[in-house]
Amino acid sequence: MSTSVTPVIHESWKRALEDEFNHSYMGELKSFLIEEKKHYTIFPRGHDIFNAFNSTPFDAVKVVILGQDPYHGAGQAHGLSFSVGHGVKLPPSLQNIFKELVDDIGCSYPKSGDLSHWAAQGVLLLNTLLTVRAGEPFSHKERGWERFTDQVIRTLSSERKDIVFILWGAPAQKKAVLIDEQKHLILKAPHPSPLSSYRGFFGSKPFSKTNTYLREQDIAPIEWCIPTE
Repeated sequence: MSTSVTPVIHESWKRALEDEFNHSYMGELKSFLIEEKKHYTIFPRGHDIFNAFNSTPFDAVKVVILGQDPYHGAGQAHGLSFSVGHGVKLPPSLQNIFKELVDDIGCSYPKSGDLSHWAAQGVLLLNTLLTVRAGEPFSHKERGWERFTDQVIRTLSSERKDIVFILWGAPAQKKAVLIDEQKHLILKAPHPSPLSSYRGFFGSKPFSKTNTYLREQDIAPIEWCIPTE
């Protein structure tokens, strides 16, 4: 974050979340992160923490894919949930997402794990937590990120309509109470990690279901197939 509590974030989100950035807990969260960085390696890098918001402006959001916390391995997290940069080995969860993508709509298995192609089309790739210590999943739990991402979901639900919310895993599914089901579509499934993917993630068909809904609302569907380099 910058010297102010408001981070470097797309102007549309700055306006939508202005009141939230003025809450005292955001200042406390910033102070916590400053201290953490003195003693630990934190992912993603500072300028990538709000990458999801800078990649997908508030008024452009068509779909929200909600995960848990960022990848905690070196070189993986870059601020888009489930995504990794070009050339980075695909984490197991992303491998399973791609398996479902191929099975659901017949895409070729992507060679790159960079999901920026989705974000540019209106897919907000959001985690319930936006930072993590290296090698320590959920290490930034209950420090303020949950409250912040709650407000992100709540604001999208109240101020927008016809968004598809894809909630993968229990922490993401808890956000369903913040979403107006009369205005939006909610798709729930187990997390795509190897520990839970066979409990209902495979076969959940989130990509085709999302595009069917968007077409029904006269909204351009997402081109989910990731172009090969």
